Amino acid sequence: MKAILNRLINHETISKEEARNVLVNISQGSYNTSQIAAFLTVYMMRSITVEELEGFRDALLELCIAVELDGYEAIDLCGTGGDGKDTFNISTLASFITAGAGIPVTKHGNYGVSSKCGSSNVMEFLGIKFSNDPDFLKRSIDKTNICVLHAPLFHPAMKNVGPIRKELAVKTFFNMLGPMVNPAFPKNQMVGVFNLELARMYGYLYQNTDKNYTILHALDGYDELSLTGPAKAIRNNSEQMLTPEDFGVNSLDSAAIKGGETIEASAAIFMDVISGKGTEAQNNVVCANAGMAIATAKDLTPKEGYDMAKESLFSGKALQSLRKLQEISR
Repeated sequence: MKAILNRLINHETISKEEARNVLVNISQGSYNTSQIAAFLTVYMMRSITVEELEGFRDALLELCIAVELDGYEAIDLCGTGGDGKDTFNISTLASFITAGAGIPVTKHGNYGVSSKCGSSNVMEFLGIKFSNDPDFLKRSIDKTNICVLHAPLFHPAMKNVGPIRKELAVKTFFNMLGPMVNPAFPKNQMVGVFNLELARMYGYLYQNTDKNYTILHALDGYDELSLTGPAKAIRNNSEQMLTPEDFGVNSLDSAAIKGGETIEASAAIFMDVISGKGTEAQNNVVCANAGMAIATAKDLTPKEGYDMAKESLFSGKALQSLRKLQEISR
């Protein structure tokens, strides 16, 4: 690690294979916490290369506990986090709305590191069981159209990194990796990223896979469709700018999509929205994100996806998916 750190400190990059090996060595406990923290810190101070990101991704996919969910044609809705915007749990709500619209979802998530309340924080508060048992996950997706994949249960190799990330409490390159290392290897993926450079990298890496994907970045910095302005969408065979008008709604003020200050407050917002009692802004933003996921999986226009998402939310189908998952979790 000393040699790698010296090279990185001298503004050199490392190869895909070297990046892969570092993560494998971290998983094996080969480095001390100071070395790991220093390694993470380098990537807060300079951009990651495509080769480095690919090497890190390959290592985590090799080391993960894979989940066999073939035949479901599932999608994952996952943001990188790290945008510093502290929105409510938009992608998690959008996941249940997508499930309610009839599209299987394998929701990969974790506790918040750089945010107040991550996907796993709110799911745990609402009584969702975290498990890597294949039978439980299959039953979840069969009965509710969604299963929750709590990242630490599937990436035991990263147990040496978790405490360091928590202590650092800022975004690291693991934020960039999260959406890429879903252990169910879903065929469809909608991912939000915190900057345009990373969106391009994701596009480059995903075009070399058989995934059906949409990569999103709101130009004012959100790692999701915020409806506060235009957003870039990179899909398999196209790139486009999306505006609120593409979903038939008005632009939002950023204050309208802020999250709660605590996990309890975040869970209260979550339940209000999924129960059809959210504000117009909250409803529109979750349905826009779910709509893009539906459009990705079904090859529809954003507006067609959005209309299906609204129907899922206001018919109670999204809430029904949550209630069934809570029931299975007991």
